[in-house]
Amino acid sequence: MTDKLLDIAADLVSRARKLGATDADAMAVEQSNVSVSIREGAVEDLERSEATGVGLRVFAGKSSAIISGSVLTSESLQKLAERAVAMAKAAPPDEFCGLADPSQLAKGSIDLDLVSADEPSVELLKSMAIDAERFALDVNGVSKSIGSGASASNYFVALASSNGFSRSYRRTGFGLSASVISGEGTDMVRDYDGTSANHFSDLETPEKIGRTAGERVVAKINPQKLTSRSAPVIFDRRVSSSLLGHFVGAINGSAIARGVSFLKDELEKQIFKSNINIIDDPLRIRGPASRSFDGEGLAVQRRALIDNGVLTGWVLDLRSARQLGMQPTGQGSRGMASQPSPSTSNVHLEPGEQSPEEMMKTVGSGLLITEFIGASINSSTGDYSRGASGFWFENGEIAYPVSEITVAGNLKDMFMSLVPANDLIFKGATNAPSCLIEGMTIAGR
Repeated sequence: MTDKLLDIAADLVSRARKLGATDADAMAVEQSNVSVSIREGAVEDLERSEATGVGLRVFAGKSSAIISGSVLTSESLQKLAERAVAMAKAAPPDEFCGLADPSQLAKGSIDLDLVSADEPSVELLKSMAIDAERFALDVNGVSKSIGSGASASNYFVALASSNGFSRSYRRTGFGLSASVISGEGTDMVRDYDGTSANHFSDLETPEKIGRTAGERVVAKINPQKLTSRSAPVIFDRRVSSSLLGHFVGAINGSAIARGVSFLKDELEKQIFKSNINIIDDPLRIRGPASRSFDGEGLAVQRRALIDNGVLTGWVLDLRSARQLGMQPTGQGSRGMASQPSPSTSNVHLEPGEQSPEEMMKTVGSGLLITEFIGASINSSTGDYSRGASGFWFENGEIAYPVSEITVAGNLKDMFMSLVPANDLIFKGATNAPSCLIEGMTIAGR
Protein backbone atom coordinates (compact mmCIF):
# COMPACT_ATOMS: atom_id res chain seq x y z
CA MET A 1 0.00 0.00 0.00
CA THR A 2 2.77 2.48 0.85
CA ASP A 3 4.34 1.96 -2.61
CA LYS A 4 1.01 2.78 -4.23
CA LEU A 5 0.67 5.94 -2.14
CA LEU A 6 4.22 6.99 -3.00
CA ASP A 7 3.41 6.62 -6.68
CA ILE A 8 0.33 8.84 -6.26
CA ALA A 9 2.30 11.50 -4.37
CA ALA A 10 5.14 11.47 -6.90
CA ASP A 11 2.65 11.69 -9.76
CA LEU A 12 1.05 14.79 -8.23
CA VAL A 13 4.43 16.47 -7.82
CA SER A 14 5.28 15.71 -11.45
CA ARG A 15 1.96 17.12 -12.67
CA ALA A 16 2.48 20.34 -10.68
CA ARG A 17 5.99 20.82 -12.06
CA LYS A 18 4.78 20.35 -15.63
CA LEU A 19 2.13 23.01 -15.00
CA GLY A 20 4.75 25.57 -14.00
CA ALA A 21 5.34 25.06 -10.26
CA THR A 22 8.93 25.81 -9.30
CA ASP A 23 8.72 23.20 -6.51
CA ALA A 24 6.12 20.94 -4.97
CA ASP A 25 5.54 18.25 -2.38
CA ALA A 26 2.62 15.90 -1.91
CA MET A 27 1.26 13.75 0.88
CA ALA A 28 -0.92 10.72 0.26
CA VAL A 29 -2.76 9.04 3.13
CA GLU A 30 -4.94 5.98 3.52
CA GLN A 31 -6.56 5.23 6.86
CA SER A 32 -9.15 2.92 8.33
CA ASN A 33 -10.78 3.07 11.74
CA VAL A 34 -13.24 0.94 13.67
CA SER A 35 -14.68 1.81 17.07
CA VAL A 36 -17.23 0.18 19.37
CA SER A 37 -19.09 1.99 22.15
CA ILE A 38 -20.80 0.03 24.90
CA ARG A 39 -23.29 1.17 27.51
CA GLU A 40 -25.00 -1.10 30.02
CA GLY A 41 -23.67 -4.18 28.29
CA ALA A 42 -25.09 -3.37 24.86
CA VAL A 43 -23.60 -1.85 21.75
CA GLU A 44 -24.46 1.85 21.68
CA ASP A 45 -22.46 2.73 18.60
CA LEU A 46 -20.38 0.89 16.00
CA GLU A 47 -18.44 2.93 13.49
CA ARG A 48 -16.16 1.92 10.67
CA SER A 49 -14.51 4.37 8.30
CA GLU A 50 -12.05 4.15 5.43
CA ALA A 51 -10.59 7.12 3.62
CA THR A 52 -7.89 7.92 1.13
CA GLY A 53 -6.73 11.43 0.36
CA VAL A 54 -3.94 13.56 -1.01
CA GLY A 55 -2.55 16.97 -0.19
CA LEU A 56 -0.49 18.95 -2.68
CA ARG A 57 1.67 21.96 -1.83
CA VAL A 58 3.10 23.93 -4.73
CA PHE A 59 5.46 26.88 -4.99
CA ALA A 60 5.53 29.60 -7.61
CA GLY A 61 8.77 31.32 -6.70
CA LYS A 62 8.27 32.60 -3.16
CA SER A 63 4.50 32.12 -3.21
CA SER A 64 2.79 28.88 -2.23
CA ALA A 65 -0.58 27.21 -1.91
CA ILE A 66 -1.83 23.91 -0.55
CA ILE A 67 -4.89 21.95 -1.61
CA SER A 68 -6.31 18.52 -0.79
CA GLY A 69 -8.64 16.01 -2.40
CA SER A 70 -10.08 12.53 -1.98
CA VAL A 71 -10.81 11.49 -5.58
CA LEU A 72 -7.72 9.85 -7.04
CA THR A 73 -8.58 9.37 -10.69
CA SER A 74 -6.11 10.75 -13.22
CA GLU A 75 -8.55 13.46 -14.24
CA SER A 76 -9.16 14.54 -10.63
CA LEU A 77 -5.44 14.62 -9.83
CA GLN A 78 -4.80 16.78 -12.88
CA LYS A 79 -7.51 19.25 -11.85
CA LEU A 80 -6.13 19.31 -8.32
CA ALA A 81 -2.66 20.17 -9.62
CA GLU A 82 -4.05 22.86 -11.94
CA ARG A 83 -5.95 24.54 -9.09
CA ALA A 84 -2.96 24.38 -6.75
CA VAL A 85 -0.61 25.98 -9.26
CA ALA A 86 -3.13 28.69 -10.11
CA MET A 87 -3.61 29.46 -6.39
CA ALA A 88 0.14 29.61 -5.78
CA LYS A 89 0.65 32.06 -8.66
CA ALA A 90 -2.03 34.31 -7.17
CA ALA A 91 -0.79 34.08 -3.57
CA PRO A 92 1.32 36.83 -1.97
CA PRO A 93 5.06 36.08 -1.69
CA ASP A 94 6.57 34.73 1.52
CA GLU A 95 10.34 35.08 1.75
CA PHE A 96 10.56 32.25 4.29
CA CYS A 97 8.67 29.54 2.41
CA GLY A 98 10.28 26.73 0.44
CA LEU A 99 11.33 23.10 0.51
CA ALA A 100 14.32 21.71 2.35
CA ASP A 101 17.78 21.62 0.83
CA PRO A 102 18.55 18.02 -0.26
CA SER A 103 21.38 17.89 2.29
CA GLN A 104 18.83 18.28 5.09
CA LEU A 105 16.65 15.33 4.07
CA ALA A 106 16.32 12.11 6.04
CA LYS A 107 18.41 9.27 4.68
CA GLY A 108 18.13 5.51 5.10
CA SER A 109 15.43 3.49 6.81
CA ILE A 110 14.62 3.13 10.52
CA ASP A 111 12.30 0.45 11.88
CA LEU A 112 10.44 1.97 14.82
CA ASP A 113 8.13 -1.05 15.26
CA LEU A 114 4.91 0.90 14.77
CA VAL A 115 2.81 -1.88 13.23
CA SER A 116 1.02 -4.43 15.39
CA ALA A 117 1.28 -8.12 14.59
CA ASP A 118 -2.27 -8.61 15.90
CA GLU A 119 -5.37 -6.91 14.56
CA PRO A 120 -8.48 -7.58 16.68
CA SER A 121 -11.84 -8.37 15.16
CA VAL A 122 -14.87 -6.19 15.81
CA GLU A 123 -16.20 -8.95 18.06
CA LEU A 124 -13.04 -8.90 20.16
CA LEU A 125 -13.19 -5.09 20.48
CA LYS A 126 -16.82 -5.40 21.56
CA SER A 127 -15.94 -8.06 24.13
CA MET A 128 -13.13 -5.93 25.57
CA ALA A 129 -15.39 -2.89 25.96
CA ILE A 130 -18.10 -4.98 27.62
CA ASP A 131 -15.55 -6.45 30.05
CA ALA A 132 -14.09 -3.04 30.91
CA GLU A 133 -17.56 -1.73 31.74
CA ARG A 134 -18.44 -4.85 33.76
CA PHE A 135 -15.29 -4.64 35.88
CA ALA A 136 -15.96 -0.95 36.53
CA LEU A 137 -19.55 -1.61 37.62
CA ASP A 138 -18.35 -4.39 39.93
CA VAL A 139 -16.52 -1.84 42.09
CA ASN A 140 -18.57 -1.18 45.21
CA GLY A 141 -19.99 2.34 45.10
CA VAL A 142 -20.20 2.71 41.32
CA SER A 143 -23.81 3.54 40.43
CA LYS A 144 -23.88 3.53 36.63
CA SER A 145 -21.85 3.52 33.44
CA ILE A 146 -21.30 6.48 31.18
CA GLY A 147 -19.94 4.05 28.62
CA SER A 148 -16.89 2.12 27.51
CA GLY A 149 -15.21 1.83 24.16
CA ALA A 150 -12.57 0.05 22.13
CA SER A 151 -11.01 1.06 18.82
CA ALA A 152 -8.49 0.06 16.18
CA SER A 153 -6.88 2.10 13.41
CA ASN A 154 -4.54 1.58 10.49
CA TYR A 155 -2.68 4.51 8.95
CA PHE A 156 -0.51 4.65 5.80
CA VAL A 157 1.25 7.86 4.76
CA ALA A 158 3.62 8.76 1.91
CA LEU A 159 5.51 11.99 1.24
CA ALA A 160 7.20 12.91 -2.04
CA SER A 161 8.90 16.21 -2.97
CA SER A 162 10.57 17.77 -5.98
CA ASN A 163 13.80 18.03 -3.95
CA GLY A 164 14.19 14.26 -4.25
CA PHE A 165 12.54 13.09 -1.03
CA SER A 166 10.33 9.99 -1.27
CA ARG A 167 9.44 8.02 1.87
CA SER A 168 6.47 6.30 3.47
CA TYR A 169 5.45 4.54 6.66
CA ARG A 170 2.59 2.67 8.31
CA ARG A 171 1.24 2.96 11.85
CA THR A 172 -1.42 1.01 13.75
CA GLY A 173 -3.22 2.13 16.89
CA PHE A 174 -5.58 0.68 19.49
CA GLY A 175 -7.53 2.06 22.43
CA LEU A 176 -9.74 0.99 25.32
CA SER A 177 -11.56 3.14 27.88
CA ALA A 178 -14.30 3.12 30.53
CA SER A 179 -16.21 5.96 32.22
CA VAL A 180 -18.48 5.59 35.25
CA ILE A 181 -20.58 7.50 37.76
CA SER A 182 -20.96 7.32 41.52
CA GLY A 183 -23.71 8.99 43.52
CA GLU A 184 -26.98 10.54 42.43
CA GLY A 185 -28.26 13.99 41.48
CA THR A 186 -26.14 16.92 42.62
CA ASP A 187 -23.86 14.52 44.52
CA MET A 188 -22.96 12.65 41.36
CA VAL A 189 -19.26 12.37 40.42
CA ARG A 190 -17.65 10.76 37.41
CA ASP A 191 -14.24 9.44 36.38
CA TYR A 192 -12.56 7.23 33.81
CA ASP A 193 -9.51 5.31 32.75
CA GLY A 194 -8.07 4.44 29.36
CA THR A 195 -5.18 2.90 27.49
CA SER A 196 -3.77 3.31 23.98
CA ALA A 197 -0.88 1.74 22.08
CA ASN A 198 0.55 1.09 18.62
CA HIS A 199 0.58 -2.65 19.33
CA PHE A 200 -2.55 -4.47 20.41
CA SER A 201 -0.51 -6.58 22.83
CA ASP A 202 0.63 -3.42 24.68
CA LEU A 203 -2.87 -2.40 25.75
CA GLU A 204 -3.72 -2.67 29.42
CA THR A 205 -6.36 -5.29 30.21
CA PRO A 206 -10.11 -4.57 30.39
CA GLU A 207 -10.01 -5.58 34.08
CA LYS A 208 -7.27 -3.04 34.83
CA ILE A 209 -9.08 -0.25 32.97
CA GLY A 210 -12.49 -1.02 34.47
CA ARG A 211 -11.34 -1.43 38.05
CA THR A 212 -9.19 1.70 37.93
CA ALA A 213 -12.09 3.77 36.56
CA GLY A 214 -14.37 2.42 39.29
CA GLU A 215 -11.90 2.96 42.12
CA ARG A 216 -11.16 6.49 40.95
CA VAL A 217 -14.80 7.55 40.92
CA VAL A 218 -15.58 5.99 44.30
CA ALA A 219 -12.65 7.87 45.85
CA LYS A 220 -14.25 11.16 44.74
CA ILE A 221 -17.58 10.67 46.56
CA ASN A 222 -18.71 13.60 48.76
CA PRO A 223 -16.09 16.17 47.70
CA GLN A 224 -15.56 19.22 49.90
CA LYS A 225 -14.77 22.82 49.02
CA LEU A 226 -11.58 24.46 50.20
CA THR A 227 -11.21 27.96 51.54
CA SER A 228 -8.83 30.13 49.51
CA ARG A 229 -5.18 29.75 50.48
CA SER A 230 -1.64 29.26 49.23
CA ALA A 231 -0.32 25.70 49.49
CA PRO A 232 1.90 23.09 47.84
CA VAL A 233 0.25 21.43 44.86
CA ILE A 234 1.02 18.00 43.42
CA PHE A 235 -0.04 17.42 39.81
CA ASP A 236 -0.96 13.74 39.54
CA ARG A 237 0.64 12.07 36.51
CA ARG A 238 -2.84 11.98 34.93
CA VAL A 239 -2.62 15.76 34.53
CA SER A 240 1.07 16.62 34.87
CA SER A 241 1.66 16.20 31.14
CA SER A 242 -0.37 19.40 30.67
CA LEU A 243 2.60 21.29 32.14
CA LEU A 244 4.77 19.90 29.34
CA GLY A 245 2.13 21.01 26.87
CA HIS A 246 2.41 24.61 28.09
CA PHE A 247 6.20 24.41 27.96
CA VAL A 248 6.29 22.96 24.43
CA GLY A 249 3.84 25.59 23.23
CA ALA A 250 6.07 28.32 24.63
CA ILE A 251 9.16 27.12 22.72
CA ASN A 252 7.32 26.61 19.43
CA GLY A 253 9.27 28.42 16.72
CA SER A 254 6.19 30.11 15.29
CA ALA A 255 5.36 31.66 18.67
CA ILE A 256 8.97 32.75 19.14
CA ALA A 257 9.10 34.31 15.66
CA ARG A 258 5.90 36.27 16.44
CA GLY A 259 7.25 37.30 19.84
CA VAL A 260 4.19 35.99 21.70
CA SER A 261 5.84 33.51 24.08
CA PHE A 262 6.65 34.10 27.75
CA LEU A 263 9.90 32.19 27.13
CA LYS A 264 11.03 34.22 24.11
CA ASP A 265 14.00 35.72 26.02
CA GLU A 266 15.01 32.56 27.87
CA LEU A 267 17.07 30.68 25.26
CA GLU A 268 20.06 28.92 26.84
CA LYS A 269 18.96 30.12 30.28
CA GLN A 270 17.98 28.04 33.28
CA ILE A 271 14.20 27.88 33.59
CA PHE A 272 13.88 24.65 35.62
CA LYS A 273 15.84 23.25 38.55
CA SER A 274 19.29 21.92 37.60
CA ASN A 275 18.22 18.26 37.80
CA ILE A 276 15.37 18.61 35.29
CA ASN A 277 15.57 17.11 31.79
CA ILE A 278 12.81 17.17 29.18
CA ILE A 279 13.31 14.96 26.12
CA ASP A 280 11.70 14.87 22.69
CA ASP A 281 12.36 11.46 21.16
CA PRO A 282 10.84 10.81 17.71
CA LEU A 283 12.87 7.58 17.47
CA ARG A 284 11.35 5.86 20.50
CA ILE A 285 10.46 2.28 19.62
CA ARG A 286 6.66 1.83 19.54
CA GLY A 287 6.20 5.48 20.47
CA PRO A 288 2.73 6.86 19.68
CA ALA A 289 4.27 9.85 17.87
CA SER A 290 7.46 8.22 16.60
CA ARG A 291 8.61 9.01 13.08
CA SER A 292 11.77 8.50 11.04
CA PHE A 293 11.33 11.79 9.14
CA ASP A 294 9.36 14.94 9.82
CA GLY A 295 6.53 16.47 7.82
CA GLU A 296 8.99 18.21 5.49
CA GLY A 297 11.20 15.17 4.92
CA LEU A 298 13.92 16.32 7.32
CA ALA A 299 16.00 13.97 9.44
CA VAL A 300 14.85 13.65 13.05
CA GLN A 301 16.78 13.05 16.25
CA ARG A 302 16.37 12.69 19.99
CA ARG A 303 16.65 16.14 21.60
CA ALA A 304 16.97 17.37 25.16
CA LEU A 305 14.68 20.40 25.12
CA ILE A 306 15.70 21.04 28.72
CA ASP A 307 19.17 19.88 29.74
CA ASN A 308 19.88 20.11 33.47
CA GLY A 309 17.30 22.87 33.75
CA VAL A 310 18.58 24.89 30.76
CA LEU A 311 16.46 25.66 27.69
CA THR A 312 18.55 24.35 24.79
CA GLY A 313 16.61 25.58 21.77
CA TRP A 314 13.33 26.13 19.97
CA VAL A 315 11.08 23.66 18.15
CA LEU A 316 11.58 24.65 14.52
CA ASP A 317 10.22 23.76 11.12
CA LEU A 318 11.81 25.18 7.98
CA ARG A 319 9.81 28.39 7.89
CA SER A 320 10.24 29.37 11.55
CA ALA A 321 13.94 28.48 11.36
CA ARG A 322 14.39 30.83 8.41
CA GLN A 323 12.46 33.58 10.23
CA LEU A 324 14.79 33.26 13.22
CA GLY A 325 17.99 32.80 11.21
CA MET A 326 18.51 29.31 12.65
CA GLN A 327 18.75 25.74 11.44
CA PRO A 328 15.57 23.63 11.42
CA THR A 329 15.36 20.95 14.10
CA GLY A 330 13.48 18.28 12.13
CA GLN A 331 10.28 19.03 14.03
CA GLY A 332 7.95 20.10 11.25
CA SER A 333 4.51 18.53 11.06
CA ARG A 334 1.83 18.82 8.39
CA GLY A 335 -1.54 17.49 7.36
CA MET A 336 -2.94 17.00 3.90
CA ALA A 337 -4.63 20.41 3.88
CA SER A 338 -2.33 22.40 6.16
CA GLN A 339 1.05 24.06 5.81
CA PRO A 340 3.87 22.60 7.92
CA SER A 341 4.23 23.91 11.46
CA PRO A 342 6.62 23.20 14.36
CA SER A 343 5.61 20.18 16.44
CA THR A 344 7.20 17.79 18.93
CA SER A 345 6.84 14.00 18.92
CA ASN A 346 7.24 11.80 22.03
CA VAL A 347 7.98 14.24 24.86
CA HIS A 348 8.70 13.22 28.43
CA LEU A 349 9.95 14.72 31.67
CA GLU A 350 12.56 12.48 33.26
CA PRO A 351 11.51 11.15 36.69
CA GLY A 352 12.81 12.25 40.07
CA GLU A 353 13.64 10.21 43.15
CA GLN A 354 10.64 10.43 45.48
CA SER A 355 7.31 8.69 45.07
CA PRO A 356 4.17 10.86 45.20
CA GLU A 357 3.43 9.37 48.62
CA GLU A 358 6.88 10.39 49.85
CA MET A 359 6.33 13.88 48.44
CA MET A 360 3.09 14.21 50.40
CA LYS A 361 4.86 13.15 53.58
CA THR A 362 7.66 15.64 52.90
CA VAL A 363 5.41 18.67 52.45
CA GLY A 364 2.83 17.56 55.02
CA SER A 365 -0.35 19.13 53.66
CA GLY A 366 -1.46 20.36 50.26
CA LEU A 367 -3.53 19.69 47.17
CA LEU A 368 -3.28 16.67 44.87
CA ILE A 369 -4.84 17.54 41.50
CA THR A 370 -6.28 14.67 39.48
CA GLU A 371 -8.52 16.55 37.03
CA PHE A 372 -8.70 19.94 35.32
CA ILE A 373 -11.78 21.77 34.10
CA GLY A 374 -11.14 24.60 31.63
CA ALA A 375 -8.09 26.82 31.44
CA SER A 376 -6.99 30.44 31.29
CA ILE A 377 -3.37 30.56 30.13
CA ASN A 378 -1.73 33.76 28.87
CA SER A 379 0.90 32.56 26.40
CA SER A 380 2.65 35.94 26.40
CA THR A 381 3.04 36.37 30.16
CA GLY A 382 2.78 32.79 31.46
CA ASP A 383 -0.08 33.66 33.82
CA TYR A 384 -1.84 30.42 34.70
CA SER A 385 -5.32 29.69 36.06
CA ARG A 386 -7.29 26.44 35.85
CA GLY A 387 -10.34 24.91 37.45
CA ALA A 388 -9.41 21.70 39.24
CA SER A 389 -10.51 18.85 41.47
CA GLY A 390 -8.63 16.20 43.40
CA PHE A 391 -7.75 15.52 47.03
CA TRP A 392 -6.57 17.47 50.03
CA PHE A 393 -3.86 15.70 52.00
CA GLU A 394 -2.89 16.24 55.65
CA ASN A 395 0.10 14.84 57.55
CA GLY A 396 1.22 13.17 54.32
CA GLU A 397 -2.03 11.21 53.86
CA ILE A 398 -5.09 11.71 51.65
CA ALA A 399 -7.74 13.38 53.83
CA TYR A 400 -10.76 14.00 51.56
CA PRO A 401 -11.75 14.75 47.95
CA VAL A 402 -12.15 18.37 46.86
CA SER A 403 -13.85 20.05 43.90
CA GLU A 404 -14.85 23.45 42.50
CA ILE A 405 -11.47 25.05 43.10
CA THR A 406 -9.08 27.07 40.95
CA VAL A 407 -5.30 26.95 41.05
CA ALA A 408 -3.26 29.90 39.81
CA GLY A 409 0.33 31.00 39.38
CA ASN A 410 2.82 31.96 36.72
CA LEU A 411 4.36 29.26 34.54
CA LYS A 412 7.86 30.70 34.88
CA ASP A 413 7.65 30.42 38.65
CA MET A 414 5.97 27.03 38.42
CA PHE A 415 8.69 25.64 36.14
CA MET A 416 11.47 26.88 38.41
CA SER A 417 9.92 25.26 41.49
CA LEU A 418 8.82 22.01 39.82
CA VAL A 419 9.98 18.75 41.41
CA PRO A 420 9.21 15.50 39.52
CA ALA A 421 8.26 12.27 41.29
CA ASN A 422 9.52 8.82 40.30
CA ASP A 423 6.25 7.46 38.84
CA LEU A 424 6.77 8.18 35.13
CA ILE A 425 4.80 5.82 32.86
CA PHE A 426 4.70 6.09 29.06
CA LYS A 427 1.03 6.10 28.05
CA GLY A 428 0.78 8.71 25.29
CA ALA A 429 2.83 11.10 23.20
CA THR A 430 3.44 13.47 26.15
CA ASN A 431 4.33 11.95 29.50
CA ALA A 432 5.40 13.25 32.90
CA PRO A 433 5.57 11.84 36.40
CA SER A 434 3.59 13.44 39.19
CA CYS A 435 5.02 16.91 39.88
CA LEU A 436 5.21 19.00 43.04
CA ILE A 437 4.93 22.77 42.77
CA GLU A 438 5.17 24.70 46.00
CA GLY A 439 3.23 27.81 46.90
CA MET A 440 0.42 27.97 44.31
CA THR A 441 -2.66 30.07 44.91
CA ILE A 442 -5.82 28.03 45.51
CA ALA A 443 -9.15 29.81 45.14
CA GLY A 444 -12.11 28.11 46.81
CA ARG A 445 -15.17 29.28 48.71
